[in-house]
Amino acid sequence: IVPSKISHLSIPETVNTISSYSFYKCQSLKKMKIPSTVSYIGKGAFSECSLLKQISIPSTITSIEENTFYGCSNLSEILIPSSLKFIGKYAFSKCSSLTQISIPDSITSIEDGLFYGCSNLQQVKIPDSVTSIGKGSFYGCSKLRQISVPTTVKTIGENAFARCSLLKKFKIPPLLTSIEDNTFYGCLHLAKIKIPSNVTSIGRGSFGECYSIR
Repeated sequence: IVPSKISHLSIPETVNTISSYSFYKCQSLKKMKIPSTVSYIGKGAFSECSLLKQISIPSTITSIEENTFYGCSNLSEILIPSSLKFIGKYAFSKCSSLTQISIPDSITSIEDGLFYGCSNLQQVKIPDSVTSIGKGSFYGCSKLRQISVPTTVKTIGENAFARCSLLKKFKIPPLLTSIEDNTFYGCLHLAKIKIPSNVTSIGRGSFGECYSIR
């Protein structure tokens, strides 16, 4: 068990695995250095470390498991290596100080709730390698004004962009055939959206409370 009052921690190079929930709710932890010897970080490893501000993930890591940084509300900067092949569900959910993030082109899917509740997120780079965007992945990203979704995306889950209240325009990728329930619900400033001809179904509440659509 890691003491909750630790504020700075440097993991020694003898460590190769950080297990699930290893630093869960270490609410005094502000800074951590992960050595290149670490090849695996388990789910929820740093979840609810509410004072953690910055972390660099070494290139030896190929996956970030679900809930890894969930509720790290002071995390403002995270460097994701190009070696990463998978980012799990809710990995960055409720990281409310995160303002920008670049997803490497080794990633093929944005999992459910990945950036759920990231209320200060303003810039996201999604690479052409991504083919699916999961449920609630950007739900409540209320500072997100624009986002470019690549033409390679085939599916967007329900609630994916719900409550992105400052989102002004969105270009639906041409391979998408269905707009799921509540996808853009509560996008109050969404004024411009073009639905491609191959879309065959529009789900319940997809554009609910989108008061600015003309």
